[in-house]
Amino acid sequence: MTAKRKVNPELIDDENPEWKRADFARARPASEVLPKGFLDNWRKGKHTIKPVSDTEYEAKKRLGRPKIEKPKMPVTMRLDADVVKFFRAGGEGWQTRLNAFLAAHVKRASKRSAAK
Repeated sequence: MTAKRKVNPELIDDENPEWKRADFARARPASEVLPKGFLDNWRKGKHTIKPVSDTEYEAKKRLGRPKIEKPKMPVTMRLDADVVKFFRAGGEGWQTRLNAFLAAHVKRASKRSAAK
């Protein structure tokens, strides 16, 4: 006996329910529904979307966030509990503040070593 699958409620689209036979029977061709000349323009390539070559498409296609000049590096480190508590006490963004504090320290230390 196969188990009945539960339907994920998030996948139910009340505004566009699954079509029944009656829906297909009422459906009309695009040529009757779209504005006059739309399909002719589409066939001629004069539609609203600018055609691009495969090369242009691949060049413009980006996955994820855009590349940044100085990306952050994920690290795992162990810190003293009081250090973490201090930065977390400032609320959200504590990791960003900790990074800024460390960056300022690196900048000061770099200036000192350059002066020697």
